[in-house]
Amino acid sequence: MPAIASQRITEKVELESSPCPLGCPPEDDFVLTGRDRIHDLPGEFDVIQCKTCGLMRTNPRPTQESIGFYYPESYGPWTALPKNKSTVIPQPLPAWKQMIKNLIFGKPLVLTPPFPPGKMLEIGCGNGSFMQSMAVKGWQVQGIESSTKAGEAVKELGYPIHIGPLESAPNLKEPVDLIVGWQVLEHLHHPLQALQKMRGWLKPGGYLALSMPNTASFEFNLFKRRWYALHLPNHLYHFDTETVEKILKASGWKMEKVIHERNIGNLVGSSGYFLQDYLGPTNRLANYIAKFPGRDSRLKYFLAPIERIFAYLGQTGRMIIWAKRLEDST
Repeated sequence: MPAIASQRITEKVELESSPCPLGCPPEDDFVLTGRDRIHDLPGEFDVIQCKTCGLMRTNPRPTQESIGFYYPESYGPWTALPKNKSTVIPQPLPAWKQMIKNLIFGKPLVLTPPFPPGKMLEIGCGNGSFMQSMAVKGWQVQGIESSTKAGEAVKELGYPIHIGPLESAPNLKEPVDLIVGWQVLEHLHHPLQALQKMRGWLKPGGYLALSMPNTASFEFNLFKRRWYALHLPNHLYHFDTETVEKILKASGWKMEKVIHERNIGNLVGSSGYFLQDYLGPTNRLANYIAKFPGRDSRLKYFLAPIERIFAYLGQTGRMIIWAKRLEDST
């Protein structure tokens, strides 16, 4: 059933009401009201929770045609675009430095299932950095990116890319072995249909790897509207392990594994939002802490042990999901 337009925030932003994507009865609980804290753009937005399945969603939400207002050119994943392939190829550290780094941060996180290189598609590939890192490992890569600026940069790197929303992407010429989407699913207006579309692009035995915020973490329950990973209104859905498993199953997938990222940035950034509300939006300390997740700070070395503990407890607020098509799962 099509969503019903309800109101406007500005002439550029129209809101719509959307039902639970799992087809549940229209009965929801109010969770919170929040705003855009990344770019400080206008509007307040409600998050509600379906009484039947437990999935949280932003409702009303900007329509697909107008949500681009909340993705300005300064949007993080689209900035610092590489000018050539060498700028995104990670340079290996000397053995002794890598050993010290592993002792502090732990071994590098395994983002994707370990199997031989093949064909990979990245949804929301941004500036192409991850595509390039996989290409170096022998993968044949291609991407989908809604940002024209970021997409053109990926083109300059020489990789096949569809510039535009996932919904308008044509069928792939050949199926792929791996589909990845880092912090993507929560941005999509129609996640169920998107997952069904991706399912048709995957080879038998292939994998889907997605990352997203985790509302089951204590961070969300502690900070609520000040949670750094809430990111309203860009995040249209707010998953935990149970609700993402339900939407995967409804679209023909079986969740195989959950990995909790070693990332404490959400916790620090949320603390900054809290301080901004109580000390004022111009307070230097509050603003520094709020922007910490995007900084390359030496403080991260001291926070690394805490990250590892929180990840072990499943409380870092970010998770990676591995899934296979239902008929391919064992």
